[in-house]
Amino acid sequence: MQLKALIFDVDGTLAETEEAHRRAFNETFADHGLIWSWSVDDYRELLKTTGGKERIRAYANSIGLVLDDDLVRRLHADKTRRYGELIATGTVGLRPGIAELIADAAATGIRLAVATTTNRPNVDALIEATFGKAADKVFEVIAAGDDVRAKKPAPDVYQLALRELGLPPAVCLAFEDSQNGLKSANGAGLATVISPSRYTRGEDFSGALAVLDDLRPVSSIEKLQNLLIPA
Repeated sequence: MQLKALIFDVDGTLAETEEAHRRAFNETFADHGLIWSWSVDDYRELLKTTGGKERIRAYANSIGLVLDDDLVRRLHADKTRRYGELIATGTVGLRPGIAELIADAAATGIRLAVATTTNRPNVDALIEATFGKAADKVFEVIAAGDDVRAKKPAPDVYQLALRELGLPPAVCLAFEDSQNGLKSANGAGLATVISPSRYTRGEDFSGALAVLDDLRPVSSIEKLQNLLIPA
């Protein structure tokens, strides 16, 4: 592969953010007078539904409630603000190998992109907190969940990232942590490196180029190229 770009998922891939998301959801529900409290097991199941607004609707439906769109939007907007506040405290760091790989890619002319089901404010909050700079100063292209009609496992967000990069999938590599993300990237024709997160360990990653505990084994472009060269 003549590698020209790396495309990263965000939640669970760049950082173990899901506990901050879960806390933000629960605190938002409490603020709105809802007696919902998502446990770790609840949230693991809910993560099979991609997208925060979709997750709220799915949970409500599961307990026999139908929420109007305005309430869903208000809940999600308040949750997004709360998540940003939590992330800004600096308690969530990048996963091992991420900072090194991104720095080396930038130094060697490999282009960088994001393809995520989360919304742009969440991306901005995490990158500002972990890199100390705006997201568009780290990633040339940011394709987020609200930019596409269908979220992962549909390939739409990766297809958008590829269009914005102006590159074919054959010269790009995706990084994911979940089965839904893998299906999305593969659906867009991308080879994909999987690094399972706390909430996705044990999922079926058939079709991945590699499954690694974290990205330290591929924390430079040279190490990554070695992975791409068939034995």
